[in-house]
Amino acid sequence: MIQFELSPFDAASILIVLSATLGWINYRFFKLPGTVAMTLMGAVASIVVIGVDAVLPSSRVSDTVTGFLSDIDFHETLMNGMLSFLLFAGALHVDLDYLRKGRWQIAILSTVGVVASTLIVGGGLWLISRLVGMDVPLIWCLVFGAIVSPTDPVAVMAVLKTARVPPTLQATIAGESLFNDGVGVVVFSILLATAVSGEAFSVIHAGELFLVEAVGGAVLGGVIGWIAYRAMKAIDDYSVEVMVTLATVMGGYALAHALDISGPVAMAVAGLIVGNHGVSYAMSDTTKDYVLKFWALIDEVLNAVLFLLIGLEAVVLADRFGLLGLGLLTIPLVLVARAISVGVPLLFWRTLLPFRLAFPVMTWGGLRGGISIALALSLPAGPMKDVLVAATYVVVLFSVVAQGGTIGGLVRRWSGRLGNATE
Repeated sequence: MIQFELSPFDAASILIVLSATLGWINYRFFKLPGTVAMTLMGAVASIVVIGVDAVLPSSRVSDTVTGFLSDIDFHETLMNGMLSFLLFAGALHVDLDYLRKGRWQIAILSTVGVVASTLIVGGGLWLISRLVGMDVPLIWCLVFGAIVSPTDPVAVMAVLKTARVPPTLQATIAGESLFNDGVGVVVFSILLATAVSGEAFSVIHAGELFLVEAVGGAVLGGVIGWIAYRAMKAIDDYSVEVMVTLATVMGGYALAHALDISGPVAMAVAGLIVGNHGVSYAMSDTTKDYVLKFWALIDEVLNAVLFLLIGLEAVVLADRFGLLGLGLLTIPLVLVARAISVGVPLLFWRTLLPFRLAFPVMTWGGLRGGISIALALSLPAGPMKDVLVAATYVVVLFSVVAQGGTIGGLVRRWSGRLGNATE
């Protein structure tokens, strides 16, 4: 395989050039939603690369792309880099008043819902694997359940920008997607440690770890967000205040990582505080305009790069096509798990959320994205990693392209049928 010594600047330059080129092509000719277009075109580019190698084996183009992606380290880039910016940017635009109205729904969906989905997907994959003769151990099936159960806040927020959804339902979907990834990462860590060590699962230890990571992350995010709010309220200089928000994200996420608490939860909470109290009471109109446009641009650029990377990961899976069949079988399983984990709670909240709109939107709009890919790629090397990475990629690709590409039309159709359901 060709060896690379790319600097971080080289890698970033290549990704930005590719993203800009494909983004221009999409805007000029296809006009697909940005996340869908980047993922789809990245996947098509991967297929072309694989096809070139099949026709001209001496070209070794796949080795070139694989070496480039290996140098980037998708898991490290997303989980300890891009995710902090993306979650903060997404949380800036969530209305805290509507979030308060749905706080119990969000808390249940992002905790109990994730655990329930993990169990359903894990149990279903265990049965499917036995039926197809693969016999994946139950604990590894549950690890897969934890990988694909959290909805990706990046993908979900991108969809909500283009779809008409009642405010309370929109806040519930956004709040769930912002917080359930932190819960999903904690559940994943617990199950993976059990799978690797072979020790018995401890509910008490799992509960302690969850409280430390999730609750600790929320407290840290609240403190950091409040400090940023007070700092911006004391001055009126848009350039300094933009730097304060950058310091909040980068310093806050690094501190959460050092304290072994949930950085994603911390960034979501900090973004909510800055995006609501900060925007309303600490910024002049000029500063507000600069801050929101700055983070909107950061969000768009990182979104483009992230979903391009997801599409390009198909090259890495070129030698695992035999495992993709199992992934195809897990698509309906993941959708059923999502339907059950959100449908049952929604039945009890019909006075708060219009069930006939909320159920199809939250089920079909429960998109999986970069976080699932990053978690799968962080698995220790071995036969189980090959199986779970291949299955995860199929689920994510279907989610972004099929679900992400049609959710806007679904929302419009169902809203029309229900007379544009409102509060």
